[in-house]
Amino acid sequence: MLSVLYTSNARAPFGDDDLAELLAQSRASNAARDLTGMLLYRGGRFVQVLEGPERTVRELLATIDRDPRHFDMRVLIEQPIAQREFREWTMGYQPIAETTGDAPAGFRDTFDDLEGSDDPSATLRAARELSLWFRVRSSRPPRDTAAGS
Repeated sequence: MLSVLYTSNARAPFGDDDLAELLAQSRASNAARDLTGMLLYRGGRFVQVLEGPERTVRELLATIDRDPRHFDMRVLIEQPIAQREFREWTMGYQPIAETTGDAPAGFRDTFDDLEGSDDPSATLRAARELSLWFRVRSSRPPRDTAAGS
């Protein structure tokens, strides 16, 4: 099995409806192909992890690279795996809100760290941090906005 983490940019912003459609399509396709993974989206940038049979992962990467909705696709991490990290999700998803204003002094943006370093260990560390963030967020019960929590 193979695990790949890639980033790409959207040619046009994806709204909630666009993302819902993309997720429905991806989840159905991935379930049929024995693929799992996660998808993060923020400000026109996608970060995705795909896991599954090597040939299937590579075929899907080639399809995504040709998809006119994306550009500048870059594979940042590619590694053989013995077991899946995202076995529960045909395509887990978490939106990441963009911040407004200046970041506090010393703030490090893990999302940007994926591509901001020539050091492969920094990219791997950022991917692990985002994976942990994703798992924690996905395991929480939905917030009750009516109760103000």
